[in-house]
Order: sequence, then C-alpha cells, then structure tokens
Amino acid sequence: MNIRPARVGDVPAIYELIRTFAERRLMIRRSMGELYESIREFLVAIDDDGRVVGCVALHVFWEDLAELRCLAVDESLQGRGVGRWLVDACWESAQELQIGTVFTLTHAAGFFERCGYRQVEKSELPHKIWNECVRCPLFPNCQEIALVRTLDPERFSVNGTTESVVVGA
Repeated sequence: MNIRPARVGDVPAIYELIRTFAERRLMIRRSMGELYESIREFLVAIDDDGRVVGCVALHVFWEDLAELRCLAVDESLQGRGVGRWLVDACWESAQELQIGTVFTLTHAAGFFERCGYRQVEKSELPHKIWNECVRCPLFPNCQEIALVRTLDPERFSVNGTTESVVVGA
C-alpha cells in the first residue's frame, strides 16, 4: 500500500469512492469539478495493482486550523489499516504546513479517537467551517460528531475542561 498526493488522473476513482458513501448520507457529495479544483488537498491510497483504494483531503481554513475531510476507503479493504494510514498521512501533511490543529466531522468517532483525535462540542469550532453544511442532505439535523487533534491542548475544551491529545497515538 502506498499513500501519495492525488493526481488529476485519480479524480474519477476519488469521485466513485466518495459517491459510494454520499449515497448513504455518510458524507457530502462532491462533483467532478470540485474534485479537480481541490486535487492538491487530496492524498490517495494506492494498492499493489496501482488502483486508488482510499482518499482523504486536508482543507486549510487559516494559519492554525485545517479540516480532515472526504475520508473514504474501498469497502473491501476496510479494517486493514488503510483509513488509519490516510489519517496519519493527513496529520503529517498538516505538520509540514505548520498547522497545529486538525478537526473532522464524522459518524465514526471511535475510529478517529483511535487515531489521536478527541471529541469536542461543535460550537467550539469556528462558524466559518459550517459554510459547507448547507449542502448536506441531513442539514440542519446533523448527527456528526466534531473531533480535533491539536498540538495546543488549551485550544479546545471538553465539558468546560481542557484535555490534551497524545500526538502520535
């Protein structure tokens, strides 16, 4: 398995991975145009046959905050570490960009907690991040959970108390 930056030729495969989960209302659908425009945000997992079997995007909001989005892994390979490799590679990309906090909105909180993220109240995230939510078929009744991984344990609190995140967990 190889994790690498996405290429333009990967867009059709990324589109199909995302479409599979968007049809189940587990993520926001992305058009081919959106994917081409944001291709530099994506990392892909490539199997031994050169096939795209997973994807993830790191969307930068500003100097110290980015979102991990569009995590999708071919269903036949789920549970084999591909998602974890993509999440870890996304965190490494954020570190290379000197971004200290990455958040995600997900239905799979346990998976992200095992990857070093922790739950926070959605209200702790900046309002700017909600611009895309209106595109979601579940808006405004979203059941996604907000999680963060941060180098600054004072940045987000849980139930009024701060908790640190173990980096590299």
